[in-house]
Amino acid sequence: MNKIISKLIFVCIAWTIASTAYADPDKDQTVLGDYFKNRFPGVALEEYANGAYSFDSIGRESWEAIEEFPPYEIFVDDGQEMWETPFANGKGYKDCFANGPAIAQNYPHWDKKKSMVMTLPLALNNCREANGEKPLKYKKGSINNLLSYVTFQSRGNKTNVVVPKDDAGAMAAYEEGKAFYFTRRGQLNMSCASCHIQNAGNMIRSENLSMSMGHTTHFPVYRSKWGTVGTLHRRFTGCNKQVRAKPFKAQGQEYRNLEYYLTYMSNGLELNGPGARK
Repeated sequence: MNKIISKLIFVCIAWTIASTAYADPDKDQTVLGDYFKNRFPGVALEEYANGAYSFDSIGRESWEAIEEFPPYEIFVDDGQEMWETPFANGKGYKDCFANGPAIAQNYPHWDKKKSMVMTLPLALNNCREANGEKPLKYKKGSINNLLSYVTFQSRGNKTNVVVPKDDAGAMAAYEEGKAFYFTRRGQLNMSCASCHIQNAGNMIRSENLSMSMGHTTHFPVYRSKWGTVGTLHRRFTGCNKQVRAKPFKAQGQEYRNLEYYLTYMSNGLELNGPGARK
């Protein structure tokens, strides 16, 4: 009976969020937040940033033990070196980001001049290219060092993504990201919401499925499966492959808009990246 009720609630929230054209992003977040409060009544909102470890006590013990000697530390250190090393022209990242490296809470954001969603990795590469440096790859490699340092410096800051309601382009990007999240795809005919809203808290193989709110707070993330740190768009790619759907290009419009919607759903939650997951 509980499973039937849960499924009915999911259908209601999916219809409320996904079917309303140009809905209010604040209302979307409220509806989603109320759903998770009902599904996980004993979990405090701030705990959502810890994903499945917010309700998986056994997994949390292992995770907390790993965090005592975090596997991402070396990437943070290498990222700091990258941030502090001048480019060939003598300038550096600090010349592009006047407020210093603690900036992750402000991304992604709507870039009105470019009429597109600007993500942190894209902004970092724009800085490099503006100073005559080659761009970094978007899923693996050095981009993760730089992101690890920036997000580590941003820890404790609250996610603060803005969707200007008076900007049709920004609203369209948000709506496209939302539609992506609820659209079924691939041979398994599953959406992002199938796992991380409808089945949040349920087991898939040996893992608990985390809730969608809080998903973006801990990226980039060190995954034991990867043996290294990877970006959010690398994870998007993996999810698409798992449902047997063709993935999109990292930092392409589809994933940037998806990140815009998904990060907005985590507004108000503290950043705790880089993270460590299975």
